[in-house]
This record gives sequence, structure tokens and C-alpha cells, in this order.
Amino acid sequence: MSYPPPSGPPGDDQPPSPYEPPRDQSPYGPPADEPSPYGQQGPQQSAHWSQQPPYPPQGPYGQYGPPQSGPGRGTNVLAILSLVFAFVFPPAGAVLGHVAKRQIRTSGEDGDQLATWGLILGYVFTGLTVLACCGWLALIVLGHAGNNNGRY
Repeated sequence: MSYPPPSGPPGDDQPPSPYEPPRDQSPYGPPADEPSPYGQQGPQQSAHWSQQPPYPPQGPYGQYGPPQSGPGRGTNVLAILSLVFAFVFPPAGAVLGHVAKRQIRTSGEDGDQLATWGLILGYVFTGLTVLACCGWLALIVLGHAGNNNGRY
């Protein structure tokens, strides 16, 4: 909603802003010597309740505070990478899992289960890869042994 511009010199004849309290009233409620419009004050309220802001003061980050990176906050990056590398390159996943578990013990970050699963899957997939390579080599050796007719 907009108001038309004033016709004369600026003065007190400006219409009141809907965003500002009236000049004769505090933005925090009625003065302490006036009775409360909400009835009797409870035992929790003091007589100077109107001097407090309508909401608790908040810092520059709002209600929840700054992002926490201290102990107990955030997930360890190496724990996440250990789980990812367990599928991509399993030996690296196992190594990253060990390093992540050591960092988690000292820093208190989250991600211990991720590091554990990265370790387990890294070792399991490494073992399966080694078994597959041994089986492949055995097939190659056995395939060449049958074609030589006894010659080396």
C-alpha cells in the first residue's frame, strides 16, 4: 500500500507507518506502571517485563549459532572417502578407514561407523580382488599347459 505524496512541506501530518510503533508507545509494550493488558502477571514475570525485547537477542548467525567444527560436530571427511574408495579402489578404502578412525578418536568428530564400514568393505573387496586375480592366473596357466603337448 502506498500513500500519495504530501501536498505541503513535510511535517507531522505524515500518515503513520504500519511498520513503526506509535510515537507515544514503546515498541516493547505498555510502561511498567500501567496494568498489563493480559491480566494478572504470573510468578515468573517481573514488574519490568516491558523493558525486555519481544524475542531473545540473536547473534550474526541466528538462533542456532555459528557452524560448529569442534569436537562432536561434523563428519570426518576421510571416513566418507574410505567408504567411497572401498568401492573404487579397495586398498585405499582400507587405509583411509584406519586413518579416519585414528582422527575420529583424537578429534571427536562423527563418522566412526562410516570409517568402520570403509575398513570392512575395503578388506573384503581387496580379498575378493586378490582371489579373482589368482583364479584368472590359474586359468591362464592351466590353459597354456594343455596346449604344449608336453613341451615347455
